[in-house]
Amino acid sequence: MRVKVLVAAHKNYAMPTDPMYLPVFVGKELHPDVNQTFQGDNTGDNISKKNPTYNELTAIYWGWKNLDVDAMGLVHYRRYLSLRHQKSLATVLSEKETQELLEDYDIILPSKRNYYIETNESHYLHAHHHEPFEIMHQVIQEQYPEYAPAFETVMKRTWAHMFNMFIMKKQPLNEYCTWMYEVLAKVEAQTDISTYSTYEQRVYGFLSELLLDVWLEVHPEYKVKEVNYVFMEHTNWLKKGGKFLQRKITGHA
Repeated sequence: MRVKVLVAAHKNYAMPTDPMYLPVFVGKELHPDVNQTFQGDNTGDNISKKNPTYNELTAIYWGWKNLDVDAMGLVHYRRYLSLRHQKSLATVLSEKETQELLEDYDIILPSKRNYYIETNESHYLHAHHHEPFEIMHQVIQEQYPEYAPAFETVMKRTWAHMFNMFIMKKQPLNEYCTWMYEVLAKVEAQTDISTYSTYEQRVYGFLSELLLDVWLEVHPEYKVKEVNYVFMEHTNWLKKGGKFLQRKITGHA
């Protein structure tokens, strides 16, 4: 089985040596002279120019459309999947381990992220502009009604598979990407983000993180395996927790 896991990056950074990993410089079309080492997301069929609003989805789109593989995934230059808890590039999920997991499973995901006191919906609305979320909700209700009950279920949960990280066999990858990019395109066509901050203009990447579990809820035919999520750098939990509580108290317009 041919497997490639893209490592989304926007700057030079240490990368795994395992040949399964392919570093991809996202938004390459907008920064042609930066980083000549990593694969750009601007060759073949691509949406590289959308990187400021689609985040790592430009890498996923590039791999989905241009790689001839049996399974494909995405991690981030600081975030990886692993069978261990060590913060080391030497112990991230290897090609051999991935091949073995894919003998029994169709999709590999990071462990769930728990919000405990927040639902997925409230967490999103406390952190971001409300209109794009509401438009996405409406798009799913009106144009993808078979996904509407799953959307309601997932939005009420207090956990989710985040960061757009996964490894999928070709069939579920094709089905998921086709649906996810269609939904986002419809939301994009109805949303004006011209007054948003640079951070908030990354809206379609943020919204997409909510869609994976919605899609999975409708497709129980695919067997899913969770593995550890490893963040390679130090996390200031006091600062992170403070921001989480501040958003819950003050909210977002």
